[in-house]
Amino acid sequence: MVKVGVNGYGRIGRLVTRAAFIFGKVDVVAINDPFIDLNYMVYMFQYDSTHGKFKGTVKAENGKLVINGKAITIFQERDPANIKWGDAGAEYVVESTGVFTTMEKAGGHLKGGAKRVIISAPSADAPMFVMDVNHDKYDNSLKIVSNASCTTNCLAPLAKVIHDNFGIVEGLMTTVHAIKATQKTADGPSGKLWRDGLGAAQNIIPASTGAAKAVDKVIPELKGKLTGMAFRVPTPNVSIVDLTSRLEKAVNDSHSSTFDAGAGIALNDNFVKLISWYDNEFGYSNRVVDLMAYMASKE
Repeated sequence: MVKVGVNGYGRIGRLVTRAAFIFGKVDVVAINDPFIDLNYMVYMFQYDSTHGKFKGTVKAENGKLVINGKAITIFQERDPANIKWGDAGAEYVVESTGVFTTMEKAGGHLKGGAKRVIISAPSADAPMFVMDVNHDKYDNSLKIVSNASCTTNCLAPLAKVIHDNFGIVEGLMTTVHAIKATQKTADGPSGKLWRDGLGAAQNIIPASTGAAKAVDKVIPELKGKLTGMAFRVPTPNVSIVDLTSRLEKAVNDSHSSTFDAGAGIALNDNFVKLISWYDNEFGYSNRVVDLMAYMASKE
């Protein structure tokens, strides 16, 4: 089982750790976060307002985080290059800060002894892989990869099945997305778009998303055929992808969707709308774990 370090103990970092302990596909041996002390890590890992209390034991002991009796080394470094992953035995690192998302920045982890880095976000230049879409194209010459975004992990399998069977001429994607941690709890100033400063619990906020364009990187034959946008809505978790596509071939069943066949509609046999739900937190975190397990199988 591959030994894993987690950089950034936010939503995804903690849920990747949960997934690792629940399903036992990877072994978390180290965690780095310069902004959370050890006792706070215990509290944040044990209690989750969305996913409930962790069904196991969590404590701080001898300067380490101990989960279900397993001691995990804790670092508090700001610079990835200063994290001694090798000393802790971590072979793979999940880069889940949302900050070090380029090959150059994520490459700092390799200086600390990690063999590979998995970025839990879209990347401008790292190869992107989505399980069951293009993961089989991974080869172990790659040191840094991206698991794309939670929305791309929902959209890409849907788009692949439809394109492989019917051919997508063009498509528009909308994700109705749960609240993100970067949103405001009450109206406040926003450094980018004014509407982004509106209170998350009181508004449905249109937003940009690169999820549709990121599909180009995992399904190259769809390059230039998909684009999309997002609506941020006042729910804590679980989002939905609405994919409207013009198809080359007519479909036999006009009601077609990955998770709810009755939720799709069709204007005609060549113009269809498909609906697919996804857990943008725990579901995505499990795909990060699955990708690491697959990569380890190719060592």
